[in-house]
Amino acid sequence: MSFYLNKTAAFQLPGRKFSAQPMKQDHPSTPSTLRSFSRTEAFAMTGTLLALGQFAAHAAPEPEKKKDDTTDSATTLPRMVVEADSNKPLYNPRNLETPKFTVPLVDVPQTVTVVPQEVIKEQGVTNLRDVLKNVPGISITAGEGGAPPGDNLSIRGFPARSDLFVDGVRDFGSYSRDPFNVEQVEVYKGPSSTNFGRGSTGGSINLATKTPHMGDSYQGSLTAGTDDLGRATVDVNQEIPQLSGTAVRLNAMLHSQDVADRDQVEQKRWGIAPSISFGLGTDTRLTLSYFHLQQDNVPDYGNPWVTQDNPTTPDNENIYGISSGALPSEYFDNWYGLTFRDYEKTNTDIITAVFEHDFNESLKLRNVARYGRNHIDFSVTAPRFAYSLTTPPPPGASVTDIRRSDWKNRDQVDEIAANQLSLQYDFKTGVVEHELVTAVDYSYEHSTTRGRDDLNIATAPNTDLFNPNPDDRYVRNVVYNGVDTDADVHTFGASVFDTAKLNEQWSLSGGGRFDYFDTSVSGVNRDRVTLVTTPFDLSADDEVFSYRGAVTYKPLPNGSVYLGYGTSFNPVGAGDTAVTLSDDPTSTSNLNLNPEENATVELGTKWEFMDEKLLVSGAVFQTTKTDARTIDPVTGVAETTGEQEVKGFEIGATGLITENWRIIGGYTFLDSEVTESGNVFEEGNEIAQTPENSASLWTVHDLPAGFQVGLGASYVGARFNSSDETRRQRAPGYTTFDGLIGYTLNENVSFRLNGYNLFDKEYIDRVGGGHYVPGAGRTIALSADFKF
Repeated sequence: MSFYLNKTAAFQLPGRKFSAQPMKQDHPSTPSTLRSFSRTEAFAMTGTLLALGQFAAHAAPEPEKKKDDTTDSATTLPRMVVEADSNKPLYNPRNLETPKFTVPLVDVPQTVTVVPQEVIKEQGVTNLRDVLKNVPGISITAGEGGAPPGDNLSIRGFPARSDLFVDGVRDFGSYSRDPFNVEQVEVYKGPSSTNFGRGSTGGSINLATKTPHMGDSYQGSLTAGTDDLGRATVDVNQEIPQLSGTAVRLNAMLHSQDVADRDQVEQKRWGIAPSISFGLGTDTRLTLSYFHLQQDNVPDYGNPWVTQDNPTTPDNENIYGISSGALPSEYFDNWYGLTFRDYEKTNTDIITAVFEHDFNESLKLRNVARYGRNHIDFSVTAPRFAYSLTTPPPPGASVTDIRRSDWKNRDQVDEIAANQLSLQYDFKTGVVEHELVTAVDYSYEHSTTRGRDDLNIATAPNTDLFNPNPDDRYVRNVVYNGVDTDADVHTFGASVFDTAKLNEQWSLSGGGRFDYFDTSVSGVNRDRVTLVTTPFDLSADDEVFSYRGAVTYKPLPNGSVYLGYGTSFNPVGAGDTAVTLSDDPTSTSNLNLNPEENATVELGTKWEFMDEKLLVSGAVFQTTKTDARTIDPVTGVAETTGEQEVKGFEIGATGLITENWRIIGGYTFLDSEVTESGNVFEEGNEIAQTPENSASLWTVHDLPAGFQVGLGASYVGARFNSSDETRRQRAPGYTTFDGLIGYTLNENVSFRLNGYNLFDKEYIDRVGGGHYVPGAGRTIALSADFKF
């Protein structure tokens, strides 16, 4: 017996089965208050595209229904199957948000890890970084060079801060993401420009959001814990009986927390995400959604690396009385900022319209229109030593002084208006079955950055390395200096992707994407020495073709073996922290540099067990970046002569081992090397932020009388902060453990006791060039969950 959760009628998509979860309509999101273009223009674009879709819907002829066909032609949503005697959450979502992959996850010829909502709920995680602890091969990095202290990360050794997507649309704003409105997190490993456009050297991350479904459900949670942790969430879905096929959904969150064992650091945020869907269960569906997240945090730039212990500089590891590298762990609590000056405020708005129409079971159209806006305003102290061997301290000063004059700040607004139109057509050529997806998309990204100076920054007081005083004060004089930058990026993409099933065992998949990438940056430069300002107006454009192909063999219906190859590109201007161009030959943003090119070859296998409830996968791969941008240490000129390579393997498992025992976890091995570089001090070294070994495991077992227990472990191997041996530092590896004790009082109320970093491990969580951020200490949280 099979049925939908939340009283939803079961619909069958021919040839596919889907695991049990509340019915979800694919969608993205769109925000408000346009700066660089009017609200009228943005929504005119959306309305035009929706009107075109409606016209096509009525223009296309419907196939004549057979008299004995008892299935409603409108019921084309995937059927979710669950055993009638089981109400256990499934860890193995079988469908992905992107329309490029039309097959179940077990047949996708690429390493893809999905972290479902049930795992996020059981772990009680409250930010994206902790969600990604379930995916080995991802390293969390620290903000550097003025980069905002948000979601900075690398995948398989390559920076991926700008490779974050919400419902398939690039989310390039600078902020820390909260999963309160997330249905599942999808991590795509390897180059994926055919799916997402520019970037994605090591992979991409897509957040699939919650959308309305048929049936009524009311859920919420209250959490209290150590370090002043307080959190409340609500998730309400309401069907509107008066409007057939219409439902509304509201997700909201309020969060406040001090970070354990990090003095002064705190997080405060709230968010709301209403949405409405029309035409659920019919041929034509429309979902409108809005997302708002507001944060007011005390940021954390961590602790300074003590010295540089490398072959090209004197060995001065004892000048501070401690060893080279990180501070002794007993000083990991230290925070070197100023409480009256350091802050991080963000406002994020996303508005989305998703229109879908099924002409018939073989031809389907989908259009996503989005407007997004992110404003970040932050001020943070970068901890740096005031003196060194070459600059000894004056009388009365100490070699352990930390200066507060290294002040990082940013007032930046990022906007995006995007539209994605895709058409899926299933057909046959002889005995070969095709699932063809064609797509065109356009996006306009605009960034405005306003420069600021503190005219009294030289009077910022030093503090002691071992005993910092965060309450020191001085007379600030912060002014906007006119050194502003405006950046515009226009991207047009067109792609074709086909999955051709030759027979029950063999299939071919592949496609290509053409991207036109046009960047213009204008503003004012200022010489650091003379302070002379010079206006500039620069532009660059690139045309790039990316492709992906794979062959898949299914020796049995529940398994597949595949060999795939894919490419991606990184155009100049699409920086990892901001869109920028330069005419300076010493800058890696020089407008005359070619795009970096990336390619991956991967051999893998995936198998489903336990009646499709457990997915086990493994893959070996090699990713190569060519035309990598480097700077010659002699001439100082930027070049595209570099080459970087990462090869390795990974294994993973997610799902149910028994009806009462479920797991998600994996292991990744990465062998990285800078094989060629204009900088001789990089060649032969490991790529920064690339641990050789990483692993994670989360497992939960249901016990009698409504109890459950869970245990999690996360291991990250040693990694360097830089590939340049003249400035690199090594962060040691670490292992942390989390735990869960749960109790279900009745079908409406349950309780969870979560423990994080149970053994209070002192470790380096995020690594930067001049500093590192220690991980949070032991945290205990008690949650009460309600559902009706």
